[in-house]
Amino acid sequence: MPSFPLKVTRLAFAQLEKVSPVLAGRVGFELFCRTPSRQPKGVKAKQVFSIGRERLRQATTVRLALARGMAAAHHLSAVSGEGRTLRFLVVHGWGSRAEYLTDLALGLRRTGAEVVILDLPGHGASSGRRLDLRIAAEAIVAAQRHFGGFDGVVGHSFGGAAVMMAAGGVFPELQHLNAGRLVLIGSPSSMGEVFNGFASMVGLGRGSVEAMRGRAMALVGAAVEDLDGVTVARRIDRPLLVVHAEDDKEVNVGHAQRYIGVSKHVRHLWANGHGHRRIVSAPEVIDAVAGFLVGTDTWARLDDRAVS
Repeated sequence: MPSFPLKVTRLAFAQLEKVSPVLAGRVGFELFCRTPSRQPKGVKAKQVFSIGRERLRQATTVRLALARGMAAAHHLSAVSGEGRTLRFLVVHGWGSRAEYLTDLALGLRRTGAEVVILDLPGHGASSGRRLDLRIAAEAIVAAQRHFGGFDGVVGHSFGGAAVMMAAGGVFPELQHLNAGRLVLIGSPSSMGEVFNGFASMVGLGRGSVEAMRGRAMALVGAAVEDLDGVTVARRIDRPLLVVHAEDDKEVNVGHAQRYIGVSKHVRHLWANGHGHRRIVSAPEVIDAVAGFLVGTDTWARLDDRAVS
């Protein structure tokens, strides 16, 4: 049953569409890009946030200048190591922030690498209340520019979609993300599907949806259909690990299944039982992601492996 706020939103859009489908589409896109509250909700989230905040005291926070506002990047230096140190970037999902990804970041750090956790605009310590894939990609390449590149990048949920857009050069005016290895955890592969799902949820009619798509094209600089991770994976053909739980209730497993057979460089890890949020803290997932990023032989067998 729809919540009361959603019922009110649907009613408002129904009335606005009668006046102007174009205006309804524009308002719809702004709502689509509006970031949620940064405060943790619920006892469990508050506990995880508190632990993550304490862990981030180890990090040095850098503010990266963007075309509008800034993005905060939390740098965890390598603990020790000889020779060249690997550098990894971790990008959170919609409504999340760096504090929620410290289990993953510290797990990757134990490989001897230095790790950067990025707060996307509208989240965490970054500025703004608006986010779209172009803005997210800009923040990712700003981190690459500041830190001198990354050997591997991990993106969770929306963050994974943004990583693929940055790697694929979907936005021509932005530098490409050139990391050698990419990991997507619980990430949507088709933003067109996400876009349509949102429009359906708030009850937008056909004319308003077309106006919403037009507004997205004007502001983001790419058609919604072009924001497709599978198309990017096929084009860049880099080592890519797709991690997903079949019980993920926020991002349907079909998004991960679309990557099957795209390239010999694409591997899957089915982390069933971990849902959408617990998956980034599951020790088995963290170990597999770390092994993939450092290039151990375990990643080559991930197609036959399930974490439960």
